[in-house]
Amino acid sequence: MENEHTRMWTERERARPRSGQDGMARHRPEAGPFDVLVIGGGQAGLTVGHHLARRGLRFVILDAELRVGDVWRRRWDSLRLFTPAAYDGLDGLAFPAPAASFPTKDEMADYLEAYASRFELPVRSGTAVDGLQRRDGLYTIRAGAARFEADQVVVATGSYRTPRTPSFARALAPGIIQLHSSAYRNPGQLRDGSVLVVGAGNSGAEIALELARAGRTVFLSGRDPGHVPFRIDGRLARLFLTRLILRFVFHRLLTVRTPFGRKARARALRQGTPLIRVKPADLVAAGIRRVPRIVAATGGQPMLEGGGALDVSNVVWCTGYRPDLSWIDLPVFDGDGEPRHDGGVVPGEPGLYFVGMHFLYAMSSGMIHGVGRDAARIADAIAARAPVPRRLAGRDEGLTSAQVPSVAR
Repeated sequence: MENEHTRMWTERERARPRSGQDGMARHRPEAGPFDVLVIGGGQAGLTVGHHLARRGLRFVILDAELRVGDVWRRRWDSLRLFTPAAYDGLDGLAFPAPAASFPTKDEMADYLEAYASRFELPVRSGTAVDGLQRRDGLYTIRAGAARFEADQVVVATGSYRTPRTPSFARALAPGIIQLHSSAYRNPGQLRDGSVLVVGAGNSGAEIALELARAGRTVFLSGRDPGHVPFRIDGRLARLFLTRLILRFVFHRLLTVRTPFGRKARARALRQGTPLIRVKPADLVAAGIRRVPRIVAATGGQPMLEGGGALDVSNVVWCTGYRPDLSWIDLPVFDGDGEPRHDGGVVPGEPGLYFVGMHFLYAMSSGMIHGVGRDAARIADAIAARAPVPRRLAGRDEGLTSAQVPSVAR
C-alpha cells in the first residue's frame, strides 16, 4: 500500500505549475536535428536527461511506454524495492519516503513520473524505436512513421526488455499455466495445484515465497546465486551494512576498473546478482522444494536434469530478459550479440552510448542508486563533443543550473 507521505508528495508534484504542459513545449522536440536523442524513459533515461539539461544540451527522450513509470507498474503486485528509500532517489530529487522504508513498485513508478514532471524533461511517450542508423555524420532514429536526427544517441533501454524463456516451453502440456515473471501479478492467476518456479534469483525467490505462503506446493529450480549475508531491514543494515554494500562494495569496489570488479562482472553476467531480501533459510522454512535444473519437456511435463519429470499445474519462468537491441543497425556487437562498449562509450561509433545496463561500469550500474554516476559521466562525454552553436542555441530551452540542484557524487 502506498504510504501517506509518498501519496501526498506525488499529488503536490502533479499540481505544481509548469512552464510547458508536459515538458514538450519548452524543448520543442518536433524540431531537429537534436544534440542528443535518449532512447528509453525509465530511471536511466530520465537521469541522463537531467544531466543533459544541466549542460544546456538540446535533446528529447523517446519512450515506448504510454506513461512514465509503466514498466514498474506492470511488475507483480507485492513487489517492493530491494533498497531502502534513502537509496531510491535519482539525481536532484530525493525519494519522498522514510529513509529506511522499502517503496512499492507503484510508488517507484509515480516517483519517476513526478521526476520527469519536476524537471520538465522532454519525454515523448508511446514512441517505440525500431531503427537506428548513422548517415552523413548524423544518427537517424526510426519510430514507426516518425524520424528523428541527432548528433549523438544514448541507448537507455536497460538490460530487461524482452522476456526470455527456453524453447522447450512450447512442448509443455497445454493444460499447464505458464507465465513469465514479467506477466505474473499474484497467485490468483494460477490454476489450483503445484507450481514450478524456474530461476532462483531475486524475482524467482520472492515469487516462490509468495506462492508458498499462499498455500501452494512450490518447486524451485535454478542455481544458487548466493545471498547478502544480513537482513536488509535489520538494525545493523539500517546503521551501516546497507551503505557499506550499496555505496562501497557495489558502487566503488566492484567496477570494471578493479580486479575484484572484473571477476565479479563475469560472474554477474552469467549468474545474476545475489539474493537481497530472501535468504535460503526462508525458502526452506516455507517448505519450498529445490529441484535440479529443467532441461527439456517430456510427456508434456518439465524434465529434470539427470532424469525424471515434475507433475505440476503451473510454471512461472523467472528466467530473465534479453536486451533486444536488434533495431540498432550499426556494427557495435560482439560475437555473442552483446554491445561493445567501455563503460558505456562505444568505440568506433563516436557519439553512441549505453546507460542503465547490468554492470555497465559497476555492480551498481543497473541499480537505481548507481545509475546517476554513469549518467553524469556519459553526459560529460556528450557535452565535450556537442556542436557549440547548436548547444548554445538550445541552452535557453533547457533547464538552468539554478533550477536543478547540485548533486554530490
